[in-house]
Amino acid sequence: MTVGTDTRTAPRRTSVVVVDDHAVFRTGVKAELAGYVDVVGEAADVASAVTVVTRRRPDVVLLDVHLPGGGGVEVLRQVLAELPETRFLALSVSDAAEDVVGVIRAGARGYVTKTVTGPELVEAIGRVAGGDAVFSPRLAGFVLDAFASSPAAMPTSGDPDLDRLSPREREVLRLIARGYTYREVAHELVLSVKTIETHVSNVLHKLQLSNRNELTRWAAARRLV
Repeated sequence: MTVGTDTRTAPRRTSVVVVDDHAVFRTGVKAELAGYVDVVGEAADVASAVTVVTRRRPDVVLLDVHLPGGGGVEVLRQVLAELPETRFLALSVSDAAEDVVGVIRAGARGYVTKTVTGPELVEAIGRVAGGDAVFSPRLAGFVLDAFASSPAAMPTSGDPDLDRLSPREREVLRLIARGYTYREVAHELVLSVKTIETHVSNVLHKLQLSNRNELTRWAAARRLV
């Protein structure tokens, strides 16, 4: 009796790139995912994330919202322009509505906070890889509220540069231009200092400015302060 060779192979595991600016957190995520998915790359900022994702072409990108170089939205913008089929799952400490809505509008398929457990994260990755949208429970409401009206309904100022900024970025811009410190802006808008720093970084990048002094002059020239 001849015994045939079993040619069956195990299902291919989902490939993942982890993007977060904290090395210790990336290490922890990789440890949680070990044995369930294949982590094929990691990155700590926008530029390296775009490079790794376009080179490795993973099934899912785990993306932090707040990153040096323009934030998670900038990673989405650059990668999806070249690889529109790439699926992103935002994984962030922030549960601010503007962060959630911002990355979803930019093209992310889901958003979970860093309170997620390892098994929950594995499940979320699998669902996003399969085409589903995934959100931590309280965050889904933000998205539903934001998309209840058309995104195109957002009012414009008539200034193409200013219209590139989100409503929250405009608020931050005006306060910074008036001389508020990051901490004072955070208190005024009930946000964290880190979130304000990210907004300022995004504003500077979008307006192609180098520092807050240039930002103040830019705002003053447009009578925003």
